[in-house]
Amino acid sequence: MSRAAERRERLRATAAERGLDAVLVTDLLNVRYLTGFTGSNGALLLRTDGADLFGTDGRYTTQAGTQVPDVELLVDRGTVPALAQEAVRRGAGRIGYESHVVTVDGLAQLERVLADAAAGGTVPELVSVRRAVEELRAVKDDDEVAALRRACAVADQALAELASEGALRPGRTELEVGRELDARMLALGAEAPSFETIVATGANSAIPHHRPDRTVLAGGDLLKLDFGATVDGYHSDMTRTLVLGHAADWQREVYALVAEAQAAGRAALAVGADVVAVDAASRDVIAAAGHADHFTHGLGHGVGLEIHEAPGIGPLGAGSLAAGMAVTVEPGVYLPGHGGVRIEDTLVVTADAPELLTLTSKELLVL
Repeated sequence: MSRAAERRERLRATAAERGLDAVLVTDLLNVRYLTGFTGSNGALLLRTDGADLFGTDGRYTTQAGTQVPDVELLVDRGTVPALAQEAVRRGAGRIGYESHVVTVDGLAQLERVLADAAAGGTVPELVSVRRAVEELRAVKDDDEVAALRRACAVADQALAELASEGALRPGRTELEVGRELDARMLALGAEAPSFETIVATGANSAIPHHRPDRTVLAGGDLLKLDFGATVDGYHSDMTRTLVLGHAADWQREVYALVAEAQAAGRAALAVGADVVAVDAASRDVIAAAGHADHFTHGLGHGVGLEIHEAPGIGPLGAGSLAAGMAVTVEPGVYLPGHGGVRIEDTLVVTADAPELLTLTSKELLVL
């Protein structure tokens, strides 16, 4: 059985538990997760009796045959309506749908299609499955972890090459550094950067998600780099903060504090750990040093086919960690007008110590 087929069986079990005859999966990343399909138009009608149906349009007939060889194919430009009509024809009485994906207009259209297809008979009931597939995606299998390792290795190597070649130096702009880092990841095999690369120097480093601009790197600046590579559809995420030239005492102190908090957060990653408690393990270190107001975001998030996915690790999070979850740990201290430090790793929760995927040193680097 393929990985995709195994995942469909897990969703099938969930659907059966909820008394559903079928689930209409329309989110493209969820479709990819369950089938392997990477095109821009595809949907899956997953049936509890195992007679699944994959829908796409004529542009992707060959691709679907290659990527989804084990699911019956329905080719129709109106992919979702066609699958809905087929669900009625095949006797589905309760159909799950992704309510967080389907728009209000889309739901109204789906209801009309089902009513028309029922032709005066019993119209199937639509039931939200909410984020059922995303809950499955939160726990990674071996293939997914392998892809994450490759993505993290590309990011590690790209930063190492830029640092060794002197590309991170005073006189360059944030935009120049960001574009070169992106280009290096692509040259090393990334499909794309995981997100818009953050390069923030000097006072800009105190802005958690600063967008690179034409600010020039200068001696004595903190330089914060938050970036990642996408490999085989999976994203890496890493932040390193370094100093250009000479590190001032306050910079070393803030860096040491964030490093201590980050180590505490990593150590708290364990099977069964409450995500709020994991956040607190790191946040309490920063608060004890008087910088509670300078750590303004959650500790981390899941990472996989999306750069931000379940679980969320923060004061408002919910749930606990499970083996196989890939998460970030990224505390920061941001001093407006002066500078900020963030240190971030991607890790996988295991029954033992978490597996660290981003291997770039976390010692303070002074270039």
